[in-house]
Amino acid sequence: MLSGGTRESPLHGGAERYQVLSVQIGTGDRRGQTVSVESTQLAGGVAHEYRPGDAVVVQLGATPQAEQWVVIDAVRRPALYWLAAAFGVAVVLVGGRRGAAALLGLGVSFAVLAGYILPRLIAGDNPTVVSVGGATAIIGVTLYLTHGVSRKTTVAVAGTAISLLLTGLLSAAYIGVARLTGRTEESMYLQLALPGVSLNLQGLLLAGVIIGALGVLDDASIGQASVVFALRDANPTLGPGELYRRGLVVGRDHIGSLVNTLALAYAGTALPLLLLFSTNGVPFAVALNRELVASEVARTLLGSLGLVAAVPITTGLAALAARQPPAAPRGPRRAMQDDGHSARGE
Repeated sequence: MLSGGTRESPLHGGAERYQVLSVQIGTGDRRGQTVSVESTQLAGGVAHEYRPGDAVVVQLGATPQAEQWVVIDAVRRPALYWLAAAFGVAVVLVGGRRGAAALLGLGVSFAVLAGYILPRLIAGDNPTVVSVGGATAIIGVTLYLTHGVSRKTTVAVAGTAISLLLTGLLSAAYIGVARLTGRTEESMYLQLALPGVSLNLQGLLLAGVIIGALGVLDDASIGQASVVFALRDANPTLGPGELYRRGLVVGRDHIGSLVNTLALAYAGTALPLLLLFSTNGVPFAVALNRELVASEVARTLLGSLGLVAAVPITTGLAALAARQPPAAPRGPRRAMQDDGHSARGE
């Protein structure tokens, strides 16, 4: 560090901390050059003082007088890589082969998201078609990868797909009725960054709801299918009606826990926004009416409606499928005679 301290901010007039750093450029056309870089932050916040050896992201800004380098952020990718590695090891150690398959399915989900959904949205394609198509591909691949090819998994895939379609239809209707525009700070920045692309911001909002609901829907569907098939294995005399009734008992508990999880997940992401409204003395009704808050509430409720639909739909499909007779084995099989010795049967 060359110098540092506290001074009056030229932008907002309050106090700010600053550091002037000597930084060696590691990438780009100026790689290897050593430049003087300034880092600023509001006084009173969490102090982040850079030390010798720290890696930072810098940006070159041109002023009427001269070029000026500024610190954009700290480099935190290595910490994220270590966290991801720890997560992968924990999943494999506890989950075994099923955990490894789940990680592979997670990789496929990110590949579909990064390789298909995001490029198609940036290209200006219909967000609803893109998100539903991408979500369907994720369902079909990841569930079979994680849980294997079986009647139970097929029921879960079907239940998730139907519930996702209902969620999309409800979301499209609600977004129109509530007059949500999808205009957030992030979407407006995205529109400015893509001047040649006419983005459908309402469609992007709908796509976000569909993709966000996918994770909780497939969890509910595979859980309900597993419950029904386990009930059938424990008592093969149960009919479809009894399987549905007993499976729905577990499904109601599943709904209660997952709806709460979904609501808390969205509340966690919107926590800074909620704090901003509360500290500014904005009345609750006024804050709820603002699009930033209304959009998050809509995501939670629409995703929860999809979850509520997934439980009876998947339970009903599983109850019907579980009572179907298994496919007859083909070719030679091993059979046990009454005397306990094995024999060849056709």
